Amino acid sequence: MTEYRSLNYNERPKKAQIKYLILHYTGMATGQEALKRLCDQLAAVSAHYLIEEDGQIFPLVPEDKRAWHAGVAAWENDKDINGLSIGIELVNPGHDSPNYKGNYRKFPAEQMAALVPLCQEIIGRHGIKPWHVLGHSDVAADRKCDPGELFDWQGLAAEGIGLWPPKRLEGPQRNLRDVSSFQEKLARYGYDVPRSGQRDLRTEAVICAFQRHFRPNQITGIPDRECHLLLDSLLAAKISRIDH
Repeated sequence: MTEYRSLNYNERPKKAQIKYLILHYTGMATGQEALKRLCDQLAAVSAHYLIEEDGQIFPLVPEDKRAWHAGVAAWENDKDINGLSIGIELVNPGHDSPNYKGNYRKFPAEQMAALVPLCQEIIGRHGIKPWHVLGHSDVAADRKCDPGELFDWQGLAAEGIGLWPPKRLEGPQRNLRDVSSFQEKLARYGYDVPRSGQRDLRTEAVICAFQRHFRPNQITGIPDRECHLLLDSLLAAKISRIDH
């Protein structure tokens, strides 16, 4: 690893236990631009690690400190995600943003090969649960879409990092207009979603975040039958692991 340092951090809350691993893309043209920003005290943003496209790892903030990577975010009943998480930034131009026209692309094999052992080490050190390995979009769906639909969540799950639904999905037909039950299940999995029974803008953003993570080939914001089956399987896996 290459030594580097960001001063953009503070202390974690007293008795806080690290329980989340949050993955991001940088959303900037180059790794050097991202690194400069993450270490710029005026920018007031940071992450614990940055991984270049060639696989080079930059440790920026000590793991026992609270890096500023998630912003306004939530999962399960937790609101201070920064205080409870480790954040990793992956160099990638990302989707278009107001300040930068992105060139979103797949994450190189070298970058993913560096990410896997780093994640495994972090998960091992802190006992992070599979359903607590998340993307920025999962915990901040109305603001963020990273690391996005080109990120290989399935490959990570195969390495013991996070959850992924089984290949074969079975279950009953669903009333596709029953948004209420899908909202309820999203909330049970961990998403911060309204319980309005309506496919409002916030709910649609959360559904898109779910689809980016677990069905990246079709992002519609609509809770169709496949989405119900995917979410049912994830909930079953989460419950079975909690029980054991």
